[in-house]
Parts: sequence; C-alpha cells; structure tokens
Amino acid sequence: MKKTISLLLAVLMSTALFATGVQEEIKSDDGKFSWIIESEDGVLPGVNPLAITGNIITAGSSTVFPLSEAIAERFSDEGYAFNITVDSIGSGAGFERFTVAGETDISNASRPIKDKERVAAKEIGRDPIEFRVGTDALAVTVAKTNTFAIDVTLEELAKIFTSEKWSDVRASWPNEKILKFIPGTDSGTFDYFVEEVYDKDASLILGTSDLQMSEDDNILVQGISESPYGIGFFGYAYYIENKEILNVLNIDGVEPNRENVDAAAYPLARPLFIYSDAQIMKNKPQVAAFIAYYLTYVNEEVVRVGYFPAADSVINAGKQAWLKAVKGMY
Repeated sequence: MKKTISLLLAVLMSTALFATGVQEEIKSDDGKFSWIIESEDGVLPGVNPLAITGNIITAGSSTVFPLSEAIAERFSDEGYAFNITVDSIGSGAGFERFTVAGETDISNASRPIKDKERVAAKEIGRDPIEFRVGTDALAVTVAKTNTFAIDVTLEELAKIFTSEKWSDVRASWPNEKILKFIPGTDSGTFDYFVEEVYDKDASLILGTSDLQMSEDDNILVQGISESPYGIGFFGYAYYIENKEILNVLNIDGVEPNRENVDAAAYPLARPLFIYSDAQIMKNKPQVAAFIAYYLTYVNEEVVRVGYFPAADSVINAGKQAWLKAVKGMY
C-alpha cells in the first residue's frame, strides 16, 4: 500500500511573493542559489527555508520514509512553504519512478542502486548521486504474546520463513502454523533479507505457506501483533514505534541496538540512502537546498526516528558529493 504525505506549511514568505502568485524557484540575479546563509556545519552552505520556493517530490523505501518525513517536517517548520511529497512505495518502485519515469527529484532507498537502474537513469539523462543518510538494524519481530521465540540463529531464521509450523524449527516450540508477514518484492527490505538470509534466492521464501506481503509496514505490524504465532521483519524504526505490542528477536545472540550496529556485530544491519542527480539539483534549487539541509541535520533526526547515525566520514562523503554536484551555483 502506498502511503503519501504532503507537507504544506502556510508560512508567509513575503507579501509580494504570494500577491503575484510566484511559484518558481528564487535565484539571485547571476543565476546562483539565493537561499544560502552562514554554514551550520562548516562544510555545506547553510539553508534558509524561508527563501526557497518550488515543490519537491521524493519516493521509495518504506524504511527511509519516516526519516525523510521527519526531515521534511523540520524543513517546513522552519519556513519552507511549498509541498514536499514523500511516497512510501518500496525501494524498487522508487528507483523506477526516478530512473525510468523521471517523475521524482529524490529516490529513497534501503539498498544501493543496481547497475541496471543506473543504466535506465542514463537513458533519460540522469546520473544518480548516492547520499548515505543512516543505518538500519532490520528488526525481526513477534507479538508480545509470543513467549517462546526470543533468540534465533540465522539458520533458524531462514527455516522459520520456509517452514509450516514453529515446531518444525525447534521441537520445543508450539505445533502451530507460522504466520508470516513480510515486505513486498518491490521493497529494498525484502531484497536485503533475501540476500542475507537466502543467498539471493527469493523463491525459497516466496514459495512458503501462510505468507502475507505488503509494501505498507504498518499492515505488517498489525498482522504480526494479532497472533502469538505471527512473525515478520521491517526497518527498526517501525519496531520502536510499536514496541508496546511487539518483541524484537536477537539474531545469533546479538541484540539490535546502536552499540552492536556500530560494532558491526548485529548481522542484519544495513545502510540507508537517498539519491538525486546534479542536473535536477541545478535546475531545481529547492531540491539542492533540501538535500543540503537533510545532510546537515540527519544525524539529529535519525536517532529520534529510531535508526542509527552513519559514521561522520560517510556523511561527509555525501556532503562532498553535494558540493561537486552543484559546483558553480553558489
């Protein structure tokens, strides 16, 4: 299911702007970005949301969705008065809209872009630029009423999603059907899980019984929580949001938490990304501004959302990619 949020804050940028109905991006007389203020981080130029016009369209990963939503809300709260659309449709579908249809300005992804997607982008004149924005510990969850599944090995995890009954995995577990709730095949979360747990063989999990799939993680949460025999997986932020009704499993004895993610000890930790294109950022200054703002404040918002910050060196690499993409525009 597609979730869409359109964020519009009715902030009066100036009487003249709205009186004349201006909807174009504001640029200075020399064509350069006009929204720049003093740098907040010493690397990227500072962003004045009040000085930015024009809409922004993003789409993709349901995992990245709450992070991009939080950044967009903060951007609007600080004065950006136009529309930021954040569509949660899965990483694969998001890349299709960005690289094939050319409908979006930014693609949110819980996996790196594939070679074939880069080729498709080039066919429509786009060259995707990768910005790492955080780290997720993929959460395997059960209902609070499940009192038997606490810690599983990766081998058991693979067996759970291909077996009929819990007792098929461990003899001491109930002789009850395993009710499986997983992301759809357009999801980067699905791709990642299949790659890590099934060595990229999706047929193993897709051929199982009692399987329900959805691109909407909230539907997965609901399904898992309704039975002690349900199980599923999604981004860690959705577990944090629903920890009153869900338990998260340890994998190979390792709890999904910041310490274990930073130490690369949790086996299902993965990077989170946004993608854009230099020409988009130059033609639509509002997109360049939003990405600069995103990279400046992401390590503050990512923790609030329920994910983990990427290393400073990784964030700084994204900042350097931004500077290279917009060279000459400020």
